Amino acid sequence: MPGIDECLLEAMRLPGARGASLVDWTSGLALGTVGEAPGGDHETTAAEAAELARLAAEHGAFAAGGTQDGRPPVEDVIVSNHDSYHLLRFVDTSFDSSVFLHLWLGREEGNLALARIRLGDMASRLVLG
Repeated sequence: MPGIDECLLEAMRLPGARGASLVDWTSGLALGTVGEAPGGDHETTAAEAAELARLAAEHGAFAAGGTQDGRPPVEDVIVSNHDSYHLLRFVDTSFDSSVFLHLWLGREEGNLALARIRLGDMASRLVLG
């Protein structure tokens, strides 16, 4: 079972991966980063991605199925722009499940469907603590 560094390095092996991080969406802090960051600053990117994750996880419009066992009701969030994709994948943890994996993919080289499947697998195997 991989830890943070191994998980992020595995994410960077995905086609088109530009950068990856593990972020606490409660505090907005990056717990680990690898590769590039949009805009060049991993901490700013983590804080901004945390706002988006918090919005999706805490607002009823995105939580139609409800929540179970204190986990966020949303599995992932995908944001696309003209040249890239951002995939935020929530991670179930033994504590408060307030972390997510953020993968930044180049649009031309990346495979969004493959990235979503692999990130889900990585999130289920990730060991924190």
